[in-house]
Amino acid sequence: MILTVVGARPQFIKAAAVSHALAGAGMREVLVHTGQHFDASMSDIFFAELGIPQPAHNLDIHSAGHGAMTGRMLEKLETVMLAEKPEMVLVYGDTNSTVAGAMAAAKLHIPVAHVEAGLRSFNRRMPEELNRIVTDHLSSHLFCPTDAAVANLANEGIRSGVHAIGDVMYDICLTTARRAEEHSAILQRLDLAPKSYAVATIHRAENTDDPDRFARVLTWLEDAARTTPIIMPLHPRTAKLIKTLDRELVNIRLIDPLGYLDMTRLLHQSVAVFTDSGGLQKEAYFHRVPCVTLRDETEWVETIAAGWNRLWIGPDYAERSEIPDFGDGHAAETLVTRLKAAMVG
Repeated sequence: MILTVVGARPQFIKAAAVSHALAGAGMREVLVHTGQHFDASMSDIFFAELGIPQPAHNLDIHSAGHGAMTGRMLEKLETVMLAEKPEMVLVYGDTNSTVAGAMAAAKLHIPVAHVEAGLRSFNRRMPEELNRIVTDHLSSHLFCPTDAAVANLANEGIRSGVHAIGDVMYDICLTTARRAEEHSAILQRLDLAPKSYAVATIHRAENTDDPDRFARVLTWLEDAARTTPIIMPLHPRTAKLIKTLDRELVNIRLIDPLGYLDMTRLLHQSVAVFTDSGGLQKEAYFHRVPCVTLRDETEWVETIAAGWNRLWIGPDYAERSEIPDFGDGHAAETLVTRLKAAMVG
């Protein structure tokens, strides 16, 4: 049996692809939701829209600092793992849920499989970067979405158990894009014409924890909005921060968080994406929408090299090309095949 730990929006999307593949291969999975993203619009709707099984355990851990949150997750995950006795623990990405799941499993001598291993921004001030590094060094099976991720691990001396499989988020994008076009009414609800707007999101601590930097990001977005109006779904942390500001954002329309189908439809019909989200950088490429990353670096260097992404302060877009590393939409199946072989072996 595989025990899967999830807690945040990007993990729900990735888990949808892998959970479907696990079920198709006849493998039993126990899903644990840490509660890191607990708002219905950031959690429940993703399970419903993506057909993810309801979690067997919901730890309801949220709204705390990094240390407190990770510590509480570690304690509760250890209890769940002792009760469930999994053969392997599966974690995704770079959140507190990820590193807590990896640490709890490793301390109990349970093999860890990390999906989206090997990513590096090389900025250790980011909590996500620390989570990635710790999780990779605790993992027995490292599933990398790109060749650069494989090279990063090799540079850190990690070569055993490394698999380049493509990107499981691309799998979901391919299977849900048409469904979003058919079933999402987000453009009608917001009275938007296709290709008449840009999409923006801000949630990373490096932007939201520094008031001066947050103000600079908002000013940058307002400058961009002079050309194209911006639709901005608000992360709860960002919504609270904006409420504290005595500032009216011009040509930036603030809306509540969106489910996956609505966000997919909104993104697909946009002319540009402005974001500090790693997942949204990739999703912009999947839909072939130019992206500007509101950070000083990105772990998704392929999107920069291929000319679909650029940093908000830095060189303009490179010449555009395709990114073959993300695969052909069967990354989750490849992952499950290799996991199954490892568990049998």
